[in-house]
Amino acid sequence: MSFTHLFSEGKLGDLDLPHRIIMAPLTRSRSSQPGDVPNDLNAEYYGQRASAALIISEATQISPQGKGYAFTPGIHSKEQIEGWKKVIEAVHAQDSLIFLQLWHVGRVSHSSLQPDNGLPVAPSAIAPEGQAFTYEGMLDFETPRALETNEIPDIVEQYRQAAVNAKQAGFDGVEIHAANGYLLEQFLKDGTNHRTDIYGGSIENRVRLTLEVTKVVTDVWGGDRVGIRISPTGTFNTMSESHPQSLYHYLIEQLNPFNLAYLHVVESFAGSTSNDFDFTALRKKFNGAYMANGGYTGELAEQSLANDKSDFVAFGTLYIANPDLPKRLHLGAQLNDADPDTFYGGDAKGYTDYPSLAG
Repeated sequence: MSFTHLFSEGKLGDLDLPHRIIMAPLTRSRSSQPGDVPNDLNAEYYGQRASAALIISEATQISPQGKGYAFTPGIHSKEQIEGWKKVIEAVHAQDSLIFLQLWHVGRVSHSSLQPDNGLPVAPSAIAPEGQAFTYEGMLDFETPRALETNEIPDIVEQYRQAAVNAKQAGFDGVEIHAANGYLLEQFLKDGTNHRTDIYGGSIENRVRLTLEVTKVVTDVWGGDRVGIRISPTGTFNTMSESHPQSLYHYLIEQLNPFNLAYLHVVESFAGSTSNDFDFTALRKKFNGAYMANGGYTGELAEQSLANDKSDFVAFGTLYIANPDLPKRLHLGAQLNDADPDTFYGGDAKGYTDYPSLAG
């Protein structure tokens, strides 16, 4: 198959990209401990994948409170900033670009991962189903503590400072993580937000925190260097929403004045999507570039671009196993299979030892 559209040049904010293949954020849980610090192995991993038109980093906690998984990196300490500089240097050495994904997990955490062993925070005291990945192994999620209204400005400040730290580290931009059941989505969706203050109830109120975060992050970076990730139909981490089309159309209308570089949309999870949600209508409402994500193959990505359903396509699992994914797609070469047993935690095995065509 010819990938004419996939390998055409594209505009993302004020950046000119050589093609439309984006490396999606991928949690791999291999940061150095103590301190959640990016390391030389991480730099090698990202450097191997620098033929992506843009790399979006793994989800990165904006504060100690924002942490929800063992061995994941942060962007709130000097050591972490210095660690990320190694990663950025490896990517920039190959003339590629990398954005940092800003992450607060909210309730998807465990007290053993939190400062002073406190409870995770959330819009409402509603526990998710499942277990947290901790240093002691998998532990049942706890019922989180509902944030007080007067605590929310501190959450916004955590995002602002993380955006400043990302710029200091040398990233090319940032992505606000408002998807996959983490804190911002917990505020957005009515299944997790039962608040009665100005951050709960109506769609306008539930969107408020995401807009406040977007404002402070774009104040630091400018809209051209900021993207946002959403998952309107996502149920991962026990999420639900009664009126997703109305919620996300309103959110996009309110985001448009920030002139964001892109909207990163998780359209499906594990190969399934909602037939009731109109992603095309969502795309038409957004003023910037639309980045599709969710089980795409090269062929499906080409079709999406050719049919004007997206501007860029982000690949996740394929990038784990294929560091030179653009080259393989361009040549029609066979793709490596990913090993799910090595996705999270560990060492170089299943991380930097996937072969490239040159290797």
